[in-house]
Amino acid sequence: MGWPWIALLGVLASDGEPGPLQLDPPQLLARSEGAPSAAHLDASHPTHEQPEPSWGVPLAHSAGLMVGMRLGAAWLWPEPFARTDVSGWLENYQTAFTSAPYWDGSQRAFEWDGDAWWINVVGHGLFGSELHYRTRRCGHSVLTALAFTTAASAVWEYAFEANEVRPSALDLWFTPLSGLVLGEARYLMYREAGKLRGGLRHVVRGVLDPLGELERGLGAPC
Repeated sequence: MGWPWIALLGVLASDGEPGPLQLDPPQLLARSEGAPSAAHLDASHPTHEQPEPSWGVPLAHSAGLMVGMRLGAAWLWPEPFARTDVSGWLENYQTAFTSAPYWDGSQRAFEWDGDAWWINVVGHGLFGSELHYRTRRCGHSVLTALAFTTAASAVWEYAFEANEVRPSALDLWFTPLSGLVLGEARYLMYREAGKLRGGLRHVVRGVLDPLGELERGLGAPC
Protein backbone atom coordinates (compact mmCIF):
# COMPACT_ATOMS: atom_id res chain seq x y z
CA MET A 1 0.00 0.00 0.00
CA GLY A 2 1.43 3.39 -0.96
CA TRP A 3 1.84 6.27 1.49
CA PRO A 4 -1.02 8.41 -0.04
CA TRP A 5 -3.51 5.69 0.92
CA ILE A 6 -2.06 5.37 4.42
CA ALA A 7 -2.39 9.13 4.89
CA LEU A 8 -6.00 9.04 3.67
CA LEU A 9 -6.90 6.25 6.08
CA GLY A 10 -5.34 8.25 8.88
CA VAL A 11 -7.53 11.25 8.15
CA LEU A 12 -10.70 9.13 7.90
CA ALA A 13 -9.93 7.26 11.09
CA SER A 14 -9.56 10.50 13.04
CA ASP A 15 -12.58 12.34 11.53
CA GLY A 16 -10.33 15.07 10.24
CA GLU A 17 -8.61 15.65 13.56
CA PRO A 18 -4.85 15.14 13.87
CA GLY A 19 -4.14 11.56 14.80
CA PRO A 20 -1.27 9.17 15.15
CA LEU A 21 -1.43 8.24 11.47
CA GLN A 22 -1.40 11.82 10.22
CA LEU A 23 2.30 12.11 9.51
CA ASP A 24 4.20 13.55 6.61
CA PRO A 25 4.49 11.05 3.74
CA PRO A 26 8.26 10.59 4.11
CA GLN A 27 7.83 9.91 7.82
CA LEU A 28 5.10 7.36 7.09
CA LEU A 29 7.27 5.66 4.52
CA ALA A 30 10.22 5.50 6.88
CA ARG A 31 8.10 4.13 9.74
CA SER A 32 6.19 1.66 7.58
CA GLU A 33 9.41 0.22 6.14
CA GLY A 34 11.52 0.55 9.27
CA ALA A 35 13.95 2.79 7.42
CA PRO A 36 16.21 5.29 9.21
CA SER A 37 15.46 8.96 8.79
CA ALA A 38 17.18 11.07 6.12
CA ALA A 39 19.05 12.98 8.81
CA HIS A 40 20.35 9.72 10.27
CA LEU A 41 21.52 8.56 6.86
CA ASP A 42 23.31 11.84 6.21
CA ALA A 43 25.06 11.71 9.56
CA SER A 44 26.10 8.09 9.21
CA HIS A 45 27.20 8.15 5.57
CA PRO A 46 28.25 11.65 4.49
CA THR A 47 28.68 11.87 0.74
CA HIS A 48 31.11 14.76 0.99
CA GLU A 49 32.26 17.61 3.17
CA GLN A 50 32.68 21.05 1.65
CA PRO A 51 34.78 23.23 3.96
CA GLU A 52 35.02 26.97 3.77
CA PRO A 53 37.61 28.00 1.14
CA SER A 54 41.06 28.30 2.68
CA TRP A 55 44.62 28.65 1.40
CA GLY A 56 46.73 27.53 4.34
CA VAL A 57 46.67 23.81 3.57
CA PRO A 58 47.04 24.07 -0.25
CA LEU A 59 50.01 26.41 0.10
CA ALA A 60 51.74 24.37 2.81
CA HIS A 61 50.99 21.10 1.02
CA SER A 62 52.32 22.40 -2.31
CA ALA A 63 55.47 23.83 -0.75
CA GLY A 64 56.21 20.58 1.05
CA LEU A 65 55.52 18.61 -2.09
CA MET A 66 57.92 20.69 -4.18
CA VAL A 67 60.68 20.61 -1.57
CA GLY A 68 60.35 16.83 -1.41
CA MET A 69 60.38 16.55 -5.21
CA ARG A 70 63.48 18.72 -5.48
CA LEU A 71 65.36 16.69 -2.88
CA GLY A 72 64.29 13.52 -4.63
CA ALA A 73 65.52 14.83 -7.98
CA ALA A 74 68.91 15.67 -6.45
CA TRP A 75 69.19 12.14 -5.08
CA LEU A 76 68.04 10.36 -8.25
CA TRP A 77 69.81 12.62 -10.74
CA PRO A 78 72.75 14.29 -8.98
CA GLU A 79 73.83 15.60 -12.36
CA PRO A 80 72.52 18.25 -12.78
CA PHE A 81 70.23 18.60 -9.75
CA ALA A 82 72.83 18.21 -6.99
CA ARG A 83 75.34 20.75 -8.30
CA THR A 84 76.31 23.42 -5.76
CA ASP A 85 78.02 25.98 -8.00
CA VAL A 86 76.27 29.21 -6.97
CA SER A 87 77.64 31.18 -9.92
CA GLY A 88 76.21 28.49 -12.21
CA TRP A 89 72.85 28.80 -10.47
CA LEU A 90 72.74 32.55 -11.09
CA GLU A 91 73.65 32.09 -14.73
CA ASN A 92 70.95 29.47 -15.19
CA TYR A 93 68.34 31.66 -13.51
CA GLN A 94 69.27 34.53 -15.82
CA THR A 95 68.83 32.25 -18.83
CA ALA A 96 65.49 30.99 -17.52
CA PHE A 97 64.06 34.49 -17.13
CA THR A 98 65.44 35.91 -20.38
CA SER A 99 64.72 32.99 -22.75
CA ALA A 100 61.59 31.19 -23.86
CA PRO A 101 60.80 27.87 -22.12
CA TYR A 102 62.55 24.92 -23.71
CA TRP A 103 60.73 23.05 -26.49
CA ASP A 104 62.21 20.72 -29.11
CA GLY A 105 59.53 19.71 -31.57
CA SER A 106 61.84 17.20 -33.25
CA GLN A 107 61.69 14.88 -30.21
CA ARG A 108 59.17 12.09 -29.69
CA ALA A 109 55.75 12.89 -28.23
CA PHE A 110 55.92 14.02 -24.60
CA GLU A 111 59.71 14.15 -24.74
CA TRP A 112 59.79 17.65 -26.22
CA ASP A 113 61.78 18.95 -23.23
CA GLY A 114 64.43 16.23 -23.33
CA ASP A 115 63.00 14.22 -20.42
CA ALA A 116 61.66 10.68 -20.76
CA TRP A 117 57.97 10.52 -21.58
CA TRP A 118 57.09 8.79 -18.30
CA ILE A 119 58.61 11.59 -16.26
CA ASN A 120 56.45 14.11 -18.08
CA VAL A 121 53.23 12.09 -18.36
CA VAL A 122 53.24 10.19 -15.08
CA GLY A 123 55.36 12.44 -12.89
CA HIS A 124 53.91 15.79 -13.88
CA GLY A 125 50.45 14.30 -14.24
CA LEU A 126 50.50 13.19 -10.61
CA PHE A 127 52.07 16.49 -9.53
CA GLY A 128 49.31 18.49 -11.21
CA SER A 129 46.67 16.14 -9.84
CA GLU A 130 47.88 16.65 -6.29
CA LEU A 131 47.93 20.44 -6.64
CA HIS A 132 44.45 20.60 -8.18
CA TYR A 133 42.87 18.07 -5.84
CA ARG A 134 44.17 19.66 -2.64
CA THR A 135 42.85 23.06 -3.71
CA ARG A 136 39.43 21.59 -4.49
CA ARG A 137 39.38 19.61 -1.25
CA CYS A 138 39.94 22.86 0.64
CA GLY A 139 36.78 24.45 -0.74
CA HIS A 140 37.84 26.20 -3.95
CA SER A 141 36.22 26.08 -7.38
CA VAL A 142 37.46 24.22 -10.45
CA LEU A 143 38.73 27.41 -12.09
CA THR A 144 40.49 28.54 -8.93
CA ALA A 145 42.17 25.15 -8.64
CA LEU A 146 43.25 25.32 -12.29
CA ALA A 147 44.72 28.79 -11.79
CA PHE A 148 46.52 27.69 -8.63
CA THR A 149 47.98 24.62 -10.36
CA THR A 150 49.15 26.76 -13.28
CA ALA A 151 50.87 29.20 -10.91
CA ALA A 152 52.42 26.41 -8.82
CA SER A 153 53.73 24.72 -11.96
CA ALA A 154 55.46 27.97 -12.93
CA VAL A 155 56.96 28.24 -9.43
CA TRP A 156 58.34 24.72 -9.78
CA GLU A 157 59.86 25.40 -13.20
CA TYR A 158 61.28 28.87 -12.48
CA ALA A 159 62.14 28.68 -8.77
CA PHE A 160 62.89 25.05 -7.89
CA GLU A 161 64.36 23.73 -11.15
CA ALA A 162 65.66 26.74 -13.05
CA ASN A 163 68.91 26.92 -11.08
CA GLU A 164 69.93 23.72 -12.88
CA VAL A 165 67.73 23.22 -15.97
CA ARG A 166 65.82 25.48 -18.31
CA PRO A 167 62.05 25.66 -17.73
CA SER A 168 60.05 23.22 -19.83
CA ALA A 169 57.29 24.52 -22.09
CA LEU A 170 55.71 21.06 -22.00
CA ASP A 171 55.58 20.94 -18.22
CA LEU A 172 54.14 24.43 -17.98
CA TRP A 173 50.97 23.48 -19.87
CA PHE A 174 50.76 19.74 -19.28
CA THR A 175 50.96 19.93 -15.47
CA PRO A 176 47.84 22.10 -14.98
CA LEU A 177 45.80 20.40 -17.71
CA SER A 178 46.57 16.88 -16.52
CA GLY A 179 45.95 18.12 -12.99
CA LEU A 180 42.51 19.35 -14.04
CA VAL A 181 41.54 15.95 -15.46
CA LEU A 182 43.09 13.66 -12.85
CA GLY A 183 42.62 15.94 -9.84
CA GLU A 184 38.97 16.63 -10.58
CA ALA A 185 38.33 12.90 -11.12
CA ARG A 186 39.92 12.16 -7.74
CA TYR A 187 37.84 14.88 -6.09
CA LEU A 188 34.56 13.54 -7.49
CA MET A 189 35.42 9.93 -6.62
CA TYR A 190 36.40 10.99 -3.08
CA ARG A 191 32.98 12.58 -2.66
CA GLU A 192 31.22 9.50 -4.00
CA ALA A 193 33.23 7.29 -1.66
CA GLY A 194 31.37 8.98 1.20
CA LYS A 195 28.36 6.85 0.28
CA LEU A 196 30.24 3.66 1.12
CA ARG A 197 29.90 2.01 4.50
CA GLY A 198 32.38 1.66 7.34
CA GLY A 199 35.89 0.50 6.65
CA LEU A 200 35.46 0.36 2.88
CA ARG A 201 34.86 4.11 2.78
CA HIS A 202 38.14 4.76 4.62
CA VAL A 203 40.09 2.36 2.41
CA VAL A 204 38.83 3.91 -0.83
CA ARG A 205 39.44 7.44 0.40
CA GLY A 206 42.90 6.47 1.60
CA VAL A 207 43.75 5.19 -1.87
CA LEU A 208 42.39 8.30 -3.56
CA ASP A 209 44.06 10.76 -1.18
CA PRO A 210 46.85 9.10 0.84
CA LEU A 211 48.75 12.31 1.64
CA GLY A 212 45.58 14.17 2.57
CA GLU A 213 44.38 11.39 4.88
CA LEU A 214 47.75 11.49 6.64
CA GLU A 215 47.69 15.28 6.92
CA ARG A 216 44.14 15.34 8.27
CA GLY A 217 45.12 12.65 10.76
CA LEU A 218 47.77 15.09 11.99
CA GLY A 219 45.20 17.88 12.31
CA ALA A 220 44.93 19.54 8.89
CA PRO A 221 41.39 20.87 8.36
CA CYS A 222 41.06 19.77 4.71
